[in-house]
Amino acid sequence: MKQGEVLGIIGKNGAGKSTLLKILSKITEPTSGRIEMKGRVAALLEVGTGFHPELSGRENIYMNGTILGMTKKEIDSKLDEIIDFSGVEKYIDTPVKFYSSGMRVRLGFSVAAHLEPEILIIDEVLSVGDYEFQKKCLGKMNEVAKDFGRTVLFVSHNLESVKGLCNKGLLIESGKVAFEGEAYQSVDFYLNKTFKFDFQRVWDYENAPGDDFVKFKRIELVGVGKNGKNYISRDEEIMIQTEFWMVQDHINTNLSLHLYAGTGECIMNIHTQFPTPKLNKGLYSASCIIPSRLLNAGMFSVSILVVKDSSIKLFNFEEAISFEIVEENQKEFSWYGKVPGFIRPDINFEIK
Repeated sequence: MKQGEVLGIIGKNGAGKSTLLKILSKITEPTSGRIEMKGRVAALLEVGTGFHPELSGRENIYMNGTILGMTKKEIDSKLDEIIDFSGVEKYIDTPVKFYSSGMRVRLGFSVAAHLEPEILIIDEVLSVGDYEFQKKCLGKMNEVAKDFGRTVLFVSHNLESVKGLCNKGLLIESGKVAFEGEAYQSVDFYLNKTFKFDFQRVWDYENAPGDDFVKFKRIELVGVGKNGKNYISRDEEIMIQTEFWMVQDHINTNLSLHLYAGTGECIMNIHTQFPTPKLNKGLYSASCIIPSRLLNAGMFSVSILVVKDSSIKLFNFEEAISFEIVEENQKEFSWYGKVPGFIRPDINFEIK
């Protein structure tokens, strides 16, 4: 890696991502091979790594700064900024052992990002923090890399964050490099390799997914896969159809389709009619149409939630079906790369 590069490291659980970071941080000794690093390293790995539980938050800031080779004067100049960013100023003189996991992550990230390391190593610990703090952290990492020329290694399962924050990507499988390239290329390669396309799924009653209230007989993207294509054109409507058995009588039932992007974000929720119909034992069907040219090109999956009385979850069928949308009309306009975003409806927007 060159100075100022931001590398996103992705892969399945157990692939070796965190082990790599521990070796680079000199927490774990490598069994063979060697590491060459030039520069002061700050790492944020497991929650609370690098903190002494008996020391206060303030004392831990000074301890971490000293380990990084900073003088007391240098740490003094950064102290207020670190405490303010972390949001734990009320508890800064409380021993860290009394902090919640979220508070430890807040302080840990703030220390790692502000004590001027030349190389910043960050594991998936940011997922412990709340949404507002995660957003703040990603902004700070961007600033550290672009404005101060620091080098960042970032492990995350949030693939959109990797694409947005990193300029390089590294896919690890079973401790080996499976792909290396631009961040968006690495994410696309990973998704293409791991994403399973299921246009139609059918079960008999005995093997049907479900519970004591409902069982699914069939879920299908109508018409897909029958014309030789294993994808859906952006110009096509998408019909989602399902058949299910109600196992009990007199249940006010609502189906809720959750549409997810391949990277994990929920795009929208589609539910059946209100007021909810009261269903008895028997076989039922439901279908809906997603209009053409609403979704952007990309990979998507659908989960189905069965709800009683509009509030009680009966059964959640995750990733019931999955599919890819492709932009076949590439000459529509000139654009460098894929248009960003998950949805791309035709909205009139013109200059006069």
